Amino acid sequence: MSSSDIEKSPEATPTTRALNRPRGSRVANPGTLGLFSFASTTFMLSLYNVQTRGINTPNLVVGMAISCGGLAQVLAGMWEFPRGNMFGATAFSSYGAFWLSYAAILIPGTGIVSAYEDNPAELRSAIGIYLITWFMVTFFFFLASLRKNIGFIALFGLLFTTFILLAAGEFAGSLAATKAGGGVGIATALVAYYIGLSELLAAEEKAIVRLPIGVFKHD
Repeated sequence: MSSSDIEKSPEATPTTRALNRPRGSRVANPGTLGLFSFASTTFMLSLYNVQTRGINTPNLVVGMAISCGGLAQVLAGMWEFPRGNMFGATAFSSYGAFWLSYAAILIPGTGIVSAYEDNPAELRSAIGIYLITWFMVTFFFFLASLRKNIGFIALFGLLFTTFILLAAGEFAGSLAATKAGGGVGIATALVAYYIGLSELLAAEEKAIVRLPIGVFKHD
């Protein structure tokens, strides 16, 4: 007998009905956590990619990539599953995995970079393929976002542009392409911050302001 059958049963007491009534999800929206974590890590790395204040070595991002971009996003993705949000769950979990894998590349103890120390060109090609792979994943998310809202369309459109520019910079050994990718990455991070803040304010009953993200009306 299903819970709905129990509800309709004449023998069911009010207590029985209450015990068998489906409960709504008590999981708060983890979207802002995922978006802020993604935005902060992307913002830092993108500033390094444009060589802000003469920074050429991006290794300081490792801590952020593990804890913020990696762990926090994976957790946000896991919390999206019980909310029934497949898009958010897949996106946050995927980019959490991206940041964890990127941190692994930069950590000397993994031996990933040192394996190519005799052939820097091979390392650039390998990283280029890595970035192209994430360009493809991001493009798939972009397609899925086309009927969600303008904010997500802009976010994933900018992000796949970032990946393709960074990949081109690796394949061609072009600092200009890498800096262009960093510039677009900064814009990507700002859009992610905006969407995250929009969701944070939307969760507040008495928010000082609401930020529109261009939600489409569905018939």
